[in-house]
This record gives sequence, structure tokens and C-alpha cells, in this order.
Amino acid sequence: MKLELHRVKIHKLAWGKETSARDGLLTVNKEELLTMLRKDERLAKVDLDFASPGESVRILPVKDVVEPRYKMEGPGGVFPGMVSDVETVGEGKTLVLSGAAVVTTGKIVRFQEGIIDMKGPGAEYTPFSRTCNIVVILENTEDLDKHDYETACRMAGLKTAAYLARKCLGAAVDSVETYETPNLKDAMAAHEGLPKVAYLYMLQSQGLLHDTYLYGVDVKKILPTLLNPTEVMDGAIVSGNCVSACDKNNTYSHQNNPIIHQMFKRHGKDFNFLGCIVTNENVTLADKKRCSSYSINLAKTLGVDGLLISEEGFGNPDADLIMNCWKAERAGIKTTLLTDEYAGQDGASQSLADSTPEGDACVTAGNANEVVVLPPMDKVIGVPEEANVIAGGWQGSLAEDGTITVELQAILGATSELGFTKLGCYTI
Repeated sequence: MKLELHRVKIHKLAWGKETSARDGLLTVNKEELLTMLRKDERLAKVDLDFASPGESVRILPVKDVVEPRYKMEGPGGVFPGMVSDVETVGEGKTLVLSGAAVVTTGKIVRFQEGIIDMKGPGAEYTPFSRTCNIVVILENTEDLDKHDYETACRMAGLKTAAYLARKCLGAAVDSVETYETPNLKDAMAAHEGLPKVAYLYMLQSQGLLHDTYLYGVDVKKILPTLLNPTEVMDGAIVSGNCVSACDKNNTYSHQNNPIIHQMFKRHGKDFNFLGCIVTNENVTLADKKRCSSYSINLAKTLGVDGLLISEEGFGNPDADLIMNCWKAERAGIKTTLLTDEYAGQDGASQSLADSTPEGDACVTAGNANEVVVLPPMDKVIGVPEEANVIAGGWQGSLAEDGTITVELQAILGATSELGFTKLGCYTI
């Protein structure tokens, strides 16, 4: 499969008579976009706003972030099974509005949504302080079921992202990135002497609004499967999660998964990257055993020498992560784990809910319980009072002057287990 990402760089946002991109400026026809979104009868109110890097703006609570993309050429369409048909994607040409992001906000399950600050100390923890954000502000109709509201919010974000990119199909392209993967027969015979490596891609699927979708299917309903990395870039994986903001893999981070991008860069040099094994994180022990065993059996069938395993979430999914680790290691497959930690505000507690001696190669995205103080912003898009009830906050987190004291858990993408984060470390 060969996929070309045609990137149109966006540096500024403005309202205008037509939606278009030119010279780094994304102009949006506000009324046209609102008319499209207001067709969903599950939403009582829809509005739009902008939030750009460096502005004194806070967005709270955030549900999802989506990068605007649209198919220029090739089979299928972006977000298959959601806003386009369920044809297989990952080939052809896709337009990307690079630097722009669609951010959805609105009360859903409240305690599981997060914060984006566009400047100040909070901006140092979220990657979305650097994107030009088109914020979709959503309010549900009275007595609407939370699952229906989540669906309406999810679809509003995806439709907005597809609309923006579709309207910019004629824009001048700034750069083109090409990603190509051979069929499995050729891949297995390529790069003799290099270890064969696959990516075990764990997706949140605990239910109760802890959901992820693959080609429109709730992944808790699937057995682990092999996925081409370029399919992920075309929106085959979509977030439906209302989980802790710091390590929620929003749709934007799936589209730009840094693990996949880095493995492409090292493919043919350090190892032979064979693709992604997509698995889920269910709640029952039987489901965990079934999907873990099936995932590792897929890896054994491929004959891989190593697995990079990324988690999504914490607590219950730690059991899936560790089970995948020791089952792979005992099958002779070396593993590296990518997770984050919940080590308490003082950093002295056990970081993961489970462990194994085989888990001796682990990358951490940071301690989500670390406390930060976010100064007041001149403008808040959303509902600032949610700071008192979101995960990582508490009653009294929001001060009268607008200052918010929270754990990193409350900041979107602060400890991303895909490595889509601004945290890092160095040796002293």
C-alpha cells in the first residue's frame, strides 16, 4: 500500500465568505459549517470559536481533537464507517490541513474530560497549544442518553474535520510525505539480517463511554487483527473515549501516531517493520486472556522477533499491558512497553496496577498525578466550573480568579502513551 499525505500548512484562522486555505490562512464560512452541524437533532445548540497558539484562551472540557483530512485520490474516504463508506483506506492521496485541529467541547460525562490552555504553564503540557484550533461547542437536547450525546459530539468533530479539508482540496500543497508498505509475502523476505518487529496497538474498549472504533466497529467486539499502518493515517481508528484527558488517545493522535511514524523512519535500517496488530482492553478476565493470547499468536504467526506495545489508559488496562508483555516474552518475543504512571502526587506510589519480571524494557510518558497550577486566562471556551469535577481535579480546583489547580491527568495529552506529548527527559 502506498499513501501520500499532501500537507497544506495552516498558521492562522479567520472567518470568511468561503472555506479555503491560502498562504497559511484557513478561512472558514461559519454559517455554512453551522448549518451542516445543526442538522443533527440530538444537539440543542452548536457554536464555533477559534483558539490559536499564544492566545490567553482556555478550552474546557475537551472531548476530542481531530485533524482535518480528506481523500484526494484512492479507495475509500477518511473516517471510514463514520463519515464515509467502509472501504479499506490507506492508499492513494490524502489532503492534510497540517497545523489545524478540530476540538469538540461540551458536557458529556463531565469527570472524564480535559483542559487545553493556549498559553502559560498549561500550554507546556499539551501538544494542542501549538495547533490552530477550530472549537465546536456542543449542547445536547434535554434528557438525551449520554451514549447518544457522545455519538453526536464524535460525529460533529469528524464531519467538521472532513468538511474543512474537502473545502480546501484546491489549495496549494506545501509538502508531500510518502509511506509505502509491501504485501506480507514481500515484507517477510525483505531486509535480511534485520529483526522483524511489529507494533501491538492497544485500544481503549472498556465500555461505559470508554470506546474506540475501527472502521466504525466498536473494538471491544473484535478479535485482534493485523492493520496496515497507513490505514491508521487515513482515519481507520477513531476515538469515542470519555476517559482521563492526559492519556486519552484522541483521534488526532491516532492520525499522527508518533510510534508508527518513528517505526517507518527506522524501517530497513534498524529493523523490518511488519505492521500493526490492533487489540483491545476489555474488563473481564476471560476477554483479557482471549485477546492477549490471540494477539501474541498473531505475532508468533508473523514470526516477529520483537513487539513494541503501547497502552491506553491506566488501572484496569495495566493488566492487559502486562499480560501481553509476559505472554510475548515467554513465547520468545522481546517487548518494549510504552505507558504512563499514576504514582501519586508525591511520586512514591506504585506506578502501575500490575507488573511482571519480564517487563524490563519500559518507556514512561510521565506521572499523571503531578500537580500543576494553571493561571487564569482572558477567555474560556466551554464551562470553567467543570474543573471541579474532571478527573485530576477536585472541588475547589477552580479558584475565584480563574486559577485552576489540577493534576496532569486533567490536561489533554499530557502523558500520552503513544508518545504524542510535550513531556521529555534528559540524563544529568
